[in-house]
Amino acid sequence: MFVDRAKITIKSGKGGNGCVSFRREPFVPEGGPDGGDGGKGGDVIFIADEGMRTLMDFRYKRKYEAENGQDGMKKKRFGKNGQDLIIKVPAGTLIIDEETGHLMKDLVKHGDSFVAAKGGRGGKGNVNFKNSVRQAPNFAEAGGFAKERNVILEMKLIADVGLVGFPNVGKSTLLSVSTKANPKIANYHFTTITPNLGVVDIFDNGFVMADIAGIIEGAHEGAGLGHFFLKHIERTKLLIHVVDVSGSEGRDPIEDFDKINNELALYDERLTKKPQIVAANKIDMIDLDDESYLKFKAHVEEKGYKVFPISAPINEGVRELLGEAANMLDRIAEEPEEEKYELFDFERDNYDPDYKTVYAKMDGDVFVLEGKQLLKIFNSTNFNDMGSLRYLYKYIEKSGALDELIEMGLDEGDIIRIADYELEYWNEW
Repeated sequence: MFVDRAKITIKSGKGGNGCVSFRREPFVPEGGPDGGDGGKGGDVIFIADEGMRTLMDFRYKRKYEAENGQDGMKKKRFGKNGQDLIIKVPAGTLIIDEETGHLMKDLVKHGDSFVAAKGGRGGKGNVNFKNSVRQAPNFAEAGGFAKERNVILEMKLIADVGLVGFPNVGKSTLLSVSTKANPKIANYHFTTITPNLGVVDIFDNGFVMADIAGIIEGAHEGAGLGHFFLKHIERTKLLIHVVDVSGSEGRDPIEDFDKINNELALYDERLTKKPQIVAANKIDMIDLDDESYLKFKAHVEEKGYKVFPISAPINEGVRELLGEAANMLDRIAEEPEEEKYELFDFERDNYDPDYKTVYAKMDGDVFVLEGKQLLKIFNSTNFNDMGSLRYLYKYIEKSGALDELIEMGLDEGDIIRIADYELEYWNEW
């Protein structure tokens, strides 16, 4: 089964907590602090692997978690860093953040990688909080938070040449006689329900050709196989447009040609700018001097495309068609692919400008403080130790949040909520 889209949940590792510990030495207050730092949480990393062909594995396992960092230990011993989680995906996979719809990374070739969720930083042990005034800190820093997000994996086939055209025009047959691929071939619409790839070996060189599943009118809106396979055309460098010029399906070749190009334009205008060759298939069923064929050929050439008459089942004209494709590929310059998704710098996980900001607001009669660094310090607070409480209070005061609360009407005896805890405010703060 070919699977080209999957949704999974990823979660990085939480940072290990710093340790509160004291060494036992005479004449040193409380033995002196010696708590070590916690280890960093593991990252979640995607890597493109050319050995994978589908996203099938992600249909059965939907949640992926990296290892947490180890807590710090006494005698200034650091906790072990959590192990990174490596997730292998096929080359040509897009990683999309589900919440925002932003493209996180396009893993185009083998070995491309991306850190999709960074592990939390390890918390500092109490040895880091010793100073000339606070000789025996009885608190340490909590480990950094894990990062969790839902991501969509979307695979686009990486092929040099894409075969496009209406169903049952002979694309699969052309692929089978041009390569060693064995696509399913039958005389009914949508024989191809998954894209097929094959390698064309010609002129001591080769290129990858893909049979894109049949497109019909309205495909850009999802009709037929719609968006499932139109997206695979985006990565190709060259299109071979296969048209049944015999009219064996009761359709007009000129209308077929125009309708397919119109669908490509409606899906993405950039597809119309791709180089295109037209394969006039099933010529064994008509006379090349026939007026209808000559009219079709003139119509296509007027639009700037070359026409190659072929009969795929008997391999007539196929080598000339493939030779032209190989020559055109040699002349096509590599251009960076533009994505339809909104690009966004997800490396911002390295630096969050709002991390240190403390927000003050009202919830009924209760004053509320919120902030990412505030929550981390709050989780590190030892409420049985005045030094630890003072460290928390000083942080709130220096952030300017306390002055903001006073302007909002904060008075002695009022309740301040941080996370799920409520504290009573006094001037002694």
